[in-house]
Amino acid sequence: MNRPAENLRAQYAAAGLAREQVHRDPLVQFGGWLEQARDAGIWEPNAMSLATADPGPAAPSQRSVLMKGFDADGFVFFTNHGSRKAKQMRDNTRVSALFPWYALQRQVIIEGVVQRIGADESRDYFHSRPRDAQLGAWASRQSETLASRRELESRMARITERFDGAQVPLPEFWGGYRIRPHRMEFWQGRIHRLHDRILYTRAAGADGPGGWKISRLSP
Repeated sequence: MNRPAENLRAQYAAAGLAREQVHRDPLVQFGGWLEQARDAGIWEPNAMSLATADPGPAAPSQRSVLMKGFDADGFVFFTNHGSRKAKQMRDNTRVSALFPWYALQRQVIIEGVVQRIGADESRDYFHSRPRDAQLGAWASRQSETLASRRELESRMARITERFDGAQVPLPEFWGGYRIRPHRMEFWQGRIHRLHDRILYTRAAGADGPGGWKISRLSP
């Protein structure tokens, strides 16, 4: 059997991640790592792989999306409410997200519950986007089958003409979602594959930075 990937082996030699080094609040710890990823020149450091699943029997799927904001309440991203992931999130609110910062030999894994954000918050972000992106949100019936690329481009042309000279309104079928994490893992590559894994888990009913338990996992 030909297995060309089995010899693709990188060496990990980054500085370690000690329990004493991490912040007691994982959102603060995440913010520091995100800033370091940006400073390191990682392309779109806010890109995350979002995993969703149909309700049981679960059929998981994943895709890359851009995280557009985070705070003490969680991580926000935007999409079409008719997309496959949005339909899955409607029926199964448990999701997972992964930030893969390979250049820094790091990754952050988030597990939590997702919910739609308010229309005002979605509208504020929508109007901050470039106009072409606003028009594209109207033109795309995300995840639906297209007969051809020409069909999509024709729809874009009609939408552009429709809103010519006017502000592009927020589509009722498009908006934001917030992942409220209950588990966050910070992974740092180390030599001999003895990687550092620091896990934050939120106690049931707990809130705020004091509501997190911090532990170390075996690599």
